[in-house]
Amino acid sequence: MSLKAFAARIFAKRVARKTAKWVANPINTQKQVFKEIVERAAQTKFGRDHEFSEITTHTDFVQRVPIRDYEALKRYVDEVVEGKNDILWPGKPLYFAKTSGTTSGAKYIPITKESITHQVEASRNAILNYIHETGHADFVDGKMIFLQGSPEMQEKNGIQLGRLSGISAHYVPNYLQKNRLPSWETNCIEDWETKVNAIVDETKDENMTVIAGIPSWVQMYFEKLNAASGRKVGDLFQNFQLFIYGGVNYEPYRATFESLIGRKVDSIELFPASEGFFAYQDSQKEKGMLLLLNSGIFYEFVKTDEFFEPDARRITIEAVELHVNYVMIISTNAGLWAYNLGDTVQFISLNPFKIVVSGRIKHFISAFGEHVIAKEVEEAMRDAIAQTDAQVNEFTVAPQIVPPANELPYHEWLIEFEKAPTDMQTFVRILDTTLQKQNSYYFDLIEGNVLQRLKVTPIRKDGFKGYMQSIGKLGGQNKIQRLSNDRKLADGLLAFKA
Repeated sequence: MSLKAFAARIFAKRVARKTAKWVANPINTQKQVFKEIVERAAQTKFGRDHEFSEITTHTDFVQRVPIRDYEALKRYVDEVVEGKNDILWPGKPLYFAKTSGTTSGAKYIPITKESITHQVEASRNAILNYIHETGHADFVDGKMIFLQGSPEMQEKNGIQLGRLSGISAHYVPNYLQKNRLPSWETNCIEDWETKVNAIVDETKDENMTVIAGIPSWVQMYFEKLNAASGRKVGDLFQNFQLFIYGGVNYEPYRATFESLIGRKVDSIELFPASEGFFAYQDSQKEKGMLLLLNSGIFYEFVKTDEFFEPDARRITIEAVELHVNYVMIISTNAGLWAYNLGDTVQFISLNPFKIVVSGRIKHFISAFGEHVIAKEVEEAMRDAIAQTDAQVNEFTVAPQIVPPANELPYHEWLIEFEKAPTDMQTFVRILDTTLQKQNSYYFDLIEGNVLQRLKVTPIRKDGFKGYMQSIGKLGGQNKIQRLSNDRKLADGLLAFKA
């Protein structure tokens, strides 16, 4: 074992002890975070407008601070963007993470000195936790690649502006700088396809041990490696040990990944966003991610089926239940207050508090009252792949409300197959049956002849990539919406039918 690997194991043990302390006291940990961030922000404009000095309990907070999304918080953010001090958090943020907006164009998410410290610490701790659990540390001697956006920054009224992954690139610790790929110059390439080709050239002859990124874009990298070398990724990188991912569920991609790699590798799921780093997978033996309760983020939860009700109840971790779909609301040391992130989660453990991401509050299908969410379609796809010989690169689901004459409406699954199933009827039956088992509303609609069984529309190879390229969202942090209640995405993909 190298000196670096030995030191990593010692550091991992120390971090594991520190983590265990707050994991053992989750309620008090969250109460302390709540107290600290409210007190720190009491004299900001937002704090004065919402009487933070009078807030001592969660009930006080609920009464004074309504749930907001970005659009509702925008008037405060705009003042921060103008360069004003003490608006959402004391002073000015260090960065704005620029993301795509929906109705107001670009979104500028503030990142403060306090919040970036926790972001970096969480990503580090996810890897150290893996080392502590498994004892595997040799990978620290190899090369690591993080497929991410450009680290080049702009400036807006004295505040640095960039994508989150690019901002994070500035915080790679010194002891890993020599291990990190690609080069700074390659990382700054904006065109995604050109960038991936350059990354392949830089990495194909290296000792790659850790690869990280959104699964769909890492898959593109693997495919180009296969084409350039004529070898499986696992043969090319014989010491490749760990895949780190976030942003989307890995399960629909797992079979294709293992085929491209040629063997299984360990993986760590992360739950980061521009607004904060919320959770990471803390066990190779169990599902779910450990909710980070000591990272400057106070969490509230609202049941998804109550969320749009005017009296929807906001609860803390003290009151959450297992396997209930919740909208996650955050208040942070970056100045986001009762902020609707848009993600929905389910708790799969309450000791410790562990979650799975179940979807987006805006991403669902309920054209007929079925309330289908991302987690359900992903589990249906996982079962269909496991029980057939199909391999799937990408997919999305949309309702077909106006079917051909004399047909019932249905859900259309647009799927890009790496390998189409030998028996498509069996594949469709498994998809549909698994979805019915998970969702009683969908089951009732099928049984009542309101809907017919779902239909699959094959998309040609690289069709999803072609679609994303056509709308200017190829690569980086962009990802395919797993399902939607309208046909905007589905109709766009029809141009790429197989």
